[in-house]
Amino acid sequence: MSSEKTTVKGACPQDCPDTCAFIYTVENGRLIDVKGDPEHPVTQGRLCTKLNDFAKHHYNPNRVLYPMKRVGPKGSGEFERISWAEALGEIKSRWTRIIDEFGSAAIMPCSYLGQEGVLNGLTVGDAFFNRLGSTVAEKTFCGVGRDVGAHLTIGGSTGVDPESLVHSRYIILWAVNTLSTGNHQWPFIAEAKRRGAKIVSIDPLRSKTAAQADWHIPIKPGTDAALALGMMNVIISEGLYDRDYVERYTAGFDELAARAAEYPVERVSSITGIPIEDILTLSREYATQTPAVIRLGVAIERSRNGGQAARAILCLPALVGAWRHVGGGYIGITMGAFALKWDAMCRPDWIKEGSRVFNLNNLGKVLLETSEPPIKSMMVYNINPVVQAPDQERIKKGLLREDLFLVVSELFITDTARYADILLPSTMQAEQTDLMFSWGHFYWTYNNKAIEAPGEAVPNSQLFRLLAETMGFDEPEWRRTDEEMIRDFIDWDSPLMEGITFEALKENGYMKAAVGDKDIRAPHAEGNFPTPSGKCEFKSSEAANGNFVPPPFRSGYEAFQDGGYIDPLPSYNAPFESQGSTPEIASKYPLNIISPKAHGFLNSQYANEMKQQKREGVPVLIMHPDDAQSRGIVNGDTVKVSNDRGAFVGSAVVSADTMKGVVASFLGHWSADSKSKSAVNSISSDRVANMGRAPTFNDNLVEVAKIDNDAIVALAANSRQPAPLEHA
Repeated sequence: MSSEKTTVKGACPQDCPDTCAFIYTVENGRLIDVKGDPEHPVTQGRLCTKLNDFAKHHYNPNRVLYPMKRVGPKGSGEFERISWAEALGEIKSRWTRIIDEFGSAAIMPCSYLGQEGVLNGLTVGDAFFNRLGSTVAEKTFCGVGRDVGAHLTIGGSTGVDPESLVHSRYIILWAVNTLSTGNHQWPFIAEAKRRGAKIVSIDPLRSKTAAQADWHIPIKPGTDAALALGMMNVIISEGLYDRDYVERYTAGFDELAARAAEYPVERVSSITGIPIEDILTLSREYATQTPAVIRLGVAIERSRNGGQAARAILCLPALVGAWRHVGGGYIGITMGAFALKWDAMCRPDWIKEGSRVFNLNNLGKVLLETSEPPIKSMMVYNINPVVQAPDQERIKKGLLREDLFLVVSELFITDTARYADILLPSTMQAEQTDLMFSWGHFYWTYNNKAIEAPGEAVPNSQLFRLLAETMGFDEPEWRRTDEEMIRDFIDWDSPLMEGITFEALKENGYMKAAVGDKDIRAPHAEGNFPTPSGKCEFKSSEAANGNFVPPPFRSGYEAFQDGGYIDPLPSYNAPFESQGSTPEIASKYPLNIISPKAHGFLNSQYANEMKQQKREGVPVLIMHPDDAQSRGIVNGDTVKVSNDRGAFVGSAVVSADTMKGVVASFLGHWSADSKSKSAVNSISSDRVANMGRAPTFNDNLVEVAKIDNDAIVALAANSRQPAPLEHA
């Protein structure tokens, strides 16, 4: 038998800013290799540690390949194979009965970015559930609070081209671990460093990125707005700001100066834990070493004041005139460069008038607290909320409800899929067609289907076509092919699509949006900010006038935690849980915990792969030597991390990599694989931040203590999670 190898161009499907270009190698219909495309200008042929054996991932023997029906107790992960006809019939029967008795609002979707494509990603089920009339689920797990702050300050700016970083001379990596969560930007940073740039990392934890930076500045979690306001105070009081740029291209300087004056360096040092001299040095260097750029990470939003922290930080580039220069300004989210027709994708016109909205950060509360009508069914796809969402123990308890009909579409029997009544098999990226935008660079990437799906797995796009047919929806939209959907979802006439056609994208594999030449592009050298005033708004006109219009691609912008009020000026509020703001909680739980992304997992994905489990090891808790010593803890001790919401177990790593009073444990480990049958989000609050209903994963207090085996067994028995599955 002859062996024939072919190559197919593809794209990484993951929720990551890098959106790597793939080259699939197929032999006799089997995927034998996945490499990065060496011609791609950003990703340059490298794959991250999570994806460098992606071909093998497709053939993991634990994949869900057929529709399944629960046969054991809820949460047991015990299923038997059924046909697609039986699965769809059961779904129709149960949903029809629920709608007849309680109304369609008793059904709710639960999804996010387990896949990121235009077809199979963030919005894939929105049109179906809007047509069904279900409860609307806000998906504000990541980036929303930061992006609201950015929008109020610089509008929908696409910011600095990451390829322009080579021209930067002062790079602040603020609340981001680039090497673990977007490492394809690092070569541009490294080249800038080779040319003389200084790299500064602002992070409570000495991450892999902070260890490679020229200067790591530890900061107390949730105090970033105070640091930014303190920097403004120094820059303004010492006359280091760009007067000409401020006068021409900003609005609200006098009010901003008055607000910044409330944050002298002594006060800022007390709030942030950063020495006074370091605050002064940072402020002066940032203002005088040009071009200066700030790469702002999602972690900035994960405390009460997240949106305002982003606002404060985003004022800095205009204050010092950094936008004048190629490689100067701000890098955040680049999605504004992609001409997507969000309404065509989501069909908000199908939402029934008066439909209720629940935020998925409050999922435990939604499942357990009485509402009218009650949630009687939920469909989960593209997400593993038992691991990823806050308030883990309440979510598990809610999923144990016998009257909750749970449908899950998945690749594996995850912590969430264990609770399913009907489990549906989903495809992996090489088995489907999709078009990828990026939130970290300006390249579209086309994913050509390379192989046939195993078993009876189907892409999400096909799943919702099947569900629409099952529920009797007769609109022509449900009969479109994947290619027709891609053509419908892109504004091909947009100036951003100049020179790009569907045919060229499919053939080339990737094409750059028409945003300008990376070596001369300075998008706001002369202002031209996409704000109501056309200027960088130190004082937000939308907030001041109460007429804030949210961007089109997210939900939750109009909802605010702190009384519905948006301060038009950048401001600082202490975290929900801290020594100063909640002394009654701090007396019981004196340690602030952060939960950064793991290097080897992508959220909870790949945490079931033996290779990545070995790379990451057991769940750990990093704690400062002083905090460990006062609790009699030494390196390697098994410790219990707890508060009133829950507890999990980890192995102590005693290290000065974290600040005194701050502990860290990485997100992504599956509960079923842990000794305590729980994970870091067991202690997370479901409170949301003051902008965009962002989660507050880094705004939680805990206590840490050594724990023995008997206590671990008792803790695991109290958790609502059964024994682990076997992993490949």
